[in-house]
Amino acid sequence: MTVDSSAARKPRRSAARKAGTTGTTRTASTAAQQSTDPELVQLLTPEGKRVKFAKNAQNAKNAKSAEFAGYVADITSEELRGLYRDMVLTRRFDAEATALQRQGELGLWASLLGQEAAQIGSGRATRPADYVFPTYREHGVAWCRGVDPTNLLGMFRGVNNGGWDPNSNNFHLYTIVIGSQTLHATGYAMGVAKDGADSAVIAYFGDGASSQGDVAESFTFAAVYNAPVVFFCQNNQWAISEPTEKQTRVPLYQRAQGYGFPGIRVDGNDVLACLAVTRWALERARNGEGPTLVEAYTYRMGAHTTSDDPTRYRHDDERAAWEAKDPILRLRRYLEASNHADEGFFTELDAESEALGKRVREVVRAMPDPDTFAIFENVYADGHALVDEERAQFAAYQASFADSEGV
Repeated sequence: MTVDSSAARKPRRSAARKAGTTGTTRTASTAAQQSTDPELVQLLTPEGKRVKFAKNAQNAKNAKSAEFAGYVADITSEELRGLYRDMVLTRRFDAEATALQRQGELGLWASLLGQEAAQIGSGRATRPADYVFPTYREHGVAWCRGVDPTNLLGMFRGVNNGGWDPNSNNFHLYTIVIGSQTLHATGYAMGVAKDGADSAVIAYFGDGASSQGDVAESFTFAAVYNAPVVFFCQNNQWAISEPTEKQTRVPLYQRAQGYGFPGIRVDGNDVLACLAVTRWALERARNGEGPTLVEAYTYRMGAHTTSDDPTRYRHDDERAAWEAKDPILRLRRYLEASNHADEGFFTELDAESEALGKRVREVVRAMPDPDTFAIFENVYADGHALVDEERAQFAAYQASFADSEGV
């Protein structure tokens, strides 16, 4: 017996449609919870204004002596422009990949639209020696780690099983199984601690994955063994068609308290805050202070993947509200208002963005088809009669297409 999710059948109704105002329906317990939520760690407002983060008692308890604003106070104009460039090019690559899937060049694509600040901010906080364990949506983090974006597309085109050497950039292959990479990251971090290495590990996952048992087990082992790992949860509000309030009774970052390590909620659309908080958490891990849970509160502006239709479970007014908090737009406003970038910079970046899109299209379409019989190799060390039979059947099946083309 299966239970049909009402969220999958119809969009979540907004309070505006009930009371003539704008807003989103929440349960009573969720509304009460949100009213007492501590303020997000935010250093750049949606209007593009720099602010200092004032730690209240709850934040001070969670973050201990972290001085988030202290780090970004020293950020240079060049670094600010670099963060903006990263986000723009990552979004351009993502848009091109989505278009390629719609054109039949990719089998599937998971867009990061709206999550650029969370990924670029946290990705730029890592050091080369740190190790990253992504899900299947961390295209911005891959960019920060130096992975060629075209290498991300081979798996989605079906021509390889990953496309890059994880040890070349300390960036693990994409993980499709939801939540399992947190266990891999925790185990790796435990090994790092035993080796005495001066490095940290960061594991990415979404709000939906936080409901998986693998994540809970990872928290347990990381806490008990004081593993140098940062759990970076991108809470984009929707686990496919399920809203976050249907998965948890408390804000996700507060789950860390039950395991005995800090949890922090950061504005996931604020690249400066994501950079500062993640850098602090990683440094904490390197210093032997154990794991940290960072909840980047953001929004998935597109579909879960290209096979998903978000109009079936959410309304346009919800997306519109989050578009006003666009991570790229807010940093551009700040760059312009503070004279950190001129029009020439934006013009050159537009040209670079178009060149990237063109290169991605050309590389994807030129990817060679894989050996269709490779699937039968290395199944058994010494071969197997059943595999030989299946190989012959597949060869006959393939040949039937050649026969039909000659008719």
